Amino acid sequence: MKEHDNTSSPQANSGRIRLRVLGISYSQLQSGAYALILAQVGGPFRIPVVIGASEAQAIALKMEGVIPPRPLTHDLITSIQQAFGIELREVFIYRFEDGIFYSEITMSDGERTVEIDSRTSDAIAIAMRCGAPIYTTPEILAETGFELEIKEEEQGAEETAADPQPAANSHTPRLENYAVEELEKTLARLIEREEYEEAARVSEILRRKKGQQDSPDK
Repeated sequence: MKEHDNTSSPQANSGRIRLRVLGISYSQLQSGAYALILAQVGGPFRIPVVIGASEAQAIALKMEGVIPPRPLTHDLITSIQQAFGIELREVFIYRFEDGIFYSEITMSDGERTVEIDSRTSDAIAIAMRCGAPIYTTPEILAETGFELEIKEEEQGAEETAADPQPAANSHTPRLENYAVEELEKTLARLIEREEYEEAARVSEILRRKKGQQDSPDK
């Protein structure tokens, strides 16, 4: 943890790339993990970040605007920040080494500004709840990013998430075949039972189905 006075951090200057959360899909590289896709703001590059199931749940629920019956860890952290007047100013993904992204979050109470080391998945989950910006370096974007045209990206996102995992029981109907109304009811039941991993998967399928309904060429 680094602490400095309430002035601009050197890393807050020019040369950094702003990112936004584009979506989540099941990771094809690591079993039981998810791929968080970060998109360059105003640019064509995308960065995939492998994250765990619990962090994927927290991010997916926020993306879908789902409020769990009891606060999750990232919700609790955000509530504590707000209660004590602490602002999350930004998340900075500052290093990529051996397949791991290293991040820090900058927080301020108006008098002190502190940079705290954080797992990238946790930092982003909290940033989404606070509306804080996410940045990385041009070097990390060049090393880990890939470029897609908009049409290719949309098609690839559908293909990636089309068949996330086989059903645990072969006789269970595939969630992809459920109607939107059935998926919404299923999602509500899962959240009520606090089965957030499955809720995140249902949320992703529901988002795709709603997107297909809204698309003019579907």
